[in-house]
Amino acid sequence: MFNNIYKDKKIIVTGNTGFKGSWLSLWLHSLGAKVTGISKDIPTNPSLFEELSLAAKSEHHFANICDGVRMKEIFEQVKPDFVFHLAAQPIVSVSYEDPVDTFHTNTIGTANILEALRSLNHPCNAVIITSDKCYDNVEWIWGYREQDALGGKDPYSASKGAAELVIKTYFHSYFKKPGTKVRITTVRAGNVIGGGDWALNRIVPDCFRSWNEQKAVQIRNPNSTRPWQHVLEPLSGYLRAGQILAETEGDINGEPFNIGPPAEQNHTVLELLLAVNKFWNSGSMKEHFQIDESSGFHEAGLLKLNCDKALYYLQWKPTLDFESTARFTGEWYNYFYNNSRKDISGYTLNQIQEYADVARKKSIAWVL
Repeated sequence: MFNNIYKDKKIIVTGNTGFKGSWLSLWLHSLGAKVTGISKDIPTNPSLFEELSLAAKSEHHFANICDGVRMKEIFEQVKPDFVFHLAAQPIVSVSYEDPVDTFHTNTIGTANILEALRSLNHPCNAVIITSDKCYDNVEWIWGYREQDALGGKDPYSASKGAAELVIKTYFHSYFKKPGTKVRITTVRAGNVIGGGDWALNRIVPDCFRSWNEQKAVQIRNPNSTRPWQHVLEPLSGYLRAGQILAETEGDINGEPFNIGPPAEQNHTVLELLLAVNKFWNSGSMKEHFQIDESSGFHEAGLLKLNCDKALYYLQWKPTLDFESTARFTGEWYNYFYNNSRKDISGYTLNQIQEYADVARKKSIAWVL
């Protein structure tokens, strides 16, 4: 996988205790990488980071990316070959409650990571993760391309659009210069689902928490359409971007990439919940969903990405169809809650292997 590029490499993952960060850390560890994680806390209970025993599989620093001095210290200590920057305030509803902290974390925090990279004097390849919500979403019917306008009507989206502008500035001001040893790329993805996400105010975690307690889940916007993708899809894109960044002279250096499912994989919230519910042992539950129309904040009703650029430069394309995405997700939570958490790390690794096997059958470049 990934031409064995990550074996024995020193890799920093920011936000490693989060949902995507935990999956990525486990995958990198299985590839033979030496992982160092940076995060300010354990964000949820339960915690995928703890359930996967990742503290024993990596070096971890409890530190806030808003502390630029501490970031430089860790980067200079580790001397990473690769950096995957995932740390963020990721929840739209929380951004309304505390917009300043959201901007501080998502925008200034990203600038601090770029400053830490700028302080390095050895070769390093950095994949900076933002979000599909960085685009100025006017809810048109076609997918956003990387050159489309950035922006956002809510603090979270605006903070991610602002982060992209900061990244572009750092690339052209510092990392594009001849002789610079740091290379960067950004990846934009969103609406990721999969086992082990317990964040608040996210529809899939809310569902399985409620269903585990034999309660109907409250749905805010059942007809909102999203480009749902399993967590392993963007992670394979991040890892592929890091591989190509390291193996080529500069074709993707400084370039942003969209990572998302095919256009036909846009489904409503209700369609998604009906799909994952098929793989949940619901016992005697009679009512699984209740519509809650009391949402007090704006959420986009339609958002999808054009991923042609990732296909061309990274030879990346989606692996799972919608049904498989729902199955991977539903089966993970069903196993976790209904098998007393027995060897959840092994089960998660098995899903990574199954995902790679499907990609291999489809001759997708990163797994060949």
